[in-house]
Amino acid sequence: MKKSRFLGVLAIVLILSLALVGCGNEAAAPEQPAGEPAKVFKVGLVTDVGGLNDKSFNYLANQGLEKAKADFGITTAVVESKQMTDYETNLARFATEGYDLVVAVGFLMQDATAKVAADYPDTNFLIIDSVVEAPNVASAIFKTEQAGYLVGVMAGLMELDSSIPNMNEDNTVGMVGGMKIPPVDDYIAGFYQGARSVNPDINIKLNYTNKFDDPVLGKQTALAQIADGADIVFHIAGGTGTGVINAAKEKGVYAIGVDADQNYMAPETVITSAMKGVDVATYSITKDVVEGKFTGGVHYFELANDGVGYAPANAAVPQDIIDKVNAAAQDIKDGKITVTNVVPAE
Repeated sequence: MKKSRFLGVLAIVLILSLALVGCGNEAAAPEQPAGEPAKVFKVGLVTDVGGLNDKSFNYLANQGLEKAKADFGITTAVVESKQMTDYETNLARFATEGYDLVVAVGFLMQDATAKVAADYPDTNFLIIDSVVEAPNVASAIFKTEQAGYLVGVMAGLMELDSSIPNMNEDNTVGMVGGMKIPPVDDYIAGFYQGARSVNPDINIKLNYTNKFDDPVLGKQTALAQIADGADIVFHIAGGTGTGVINAAKEKGVYAIGVDADQNYMAPETVITSAMKGVDVATYSITKDVVEGKFTGGVHYFELANDGVGYAPANAAVPQDIIDKVNAAAQDIKDGKITVTNVVPAE
């Protein structure tokens, strides 16, 4: 009888001990204070002078931001820079207002980003297409020479195929660049290599407009190249490039878009676009901030991680050419083809 009573008491003690241990574990876990709302992250985006209507990299950055807003419930704001002297003021505005991430879109914002990031060391920044060496700046660099190579292969092969409608016998393509800066020249360097890898005798006409926001100038430049025999024109000129596409459409030749898939602008004219994952980079770094994983330094985007590529070809491009472009893409991923970012001197 005494033994039974002892065992009963012992069981009660054990139960109480386990309950206390469980309570102790619950007390040790972090809890959200009652009534305190979850943090809402704020991300501000500053465009370069091309603006959101460039249908190119500013537009893409905003697309990535909008996706992050939908997925993470963040607060977003966009300021379009009207002139280069606006960059520093626009970036500083978001930093002053306590934004968790400030996105600077474009190589031309490098100096302004470096200055503002130093002034606001507790604010996280993302710069597209340039490197700012600061612990609070993530620099998104794209190996767009790889994308340029692929559309160059496509253009070079099309010039050799007399069965394709609207192709003349001049074996000539045109390139219209914006400013002569690395993000533009990387595409151009790759295009040269890709086109000449399949068509060594191809004639490539290259002109810079020194503008990213002048479609009229872009059209004039492309019309001159077309008059000189180009039946494919590739633009790397932001908003200026919309004029290049319009020129190609008007003259019944082909165009290659840049950064985003620009086929929708002229479906029968734009055979493909060299793609830069600015939206991917903007989304990725925003996600890192929301998850507390932000790191400064260089973040590379290339074929291997879908950071660059080329848009689906339109119906004018024969399937055998598409197959060869896809094979070249795989060879780049496998390291069989190395694409440099050096523009040949001509």
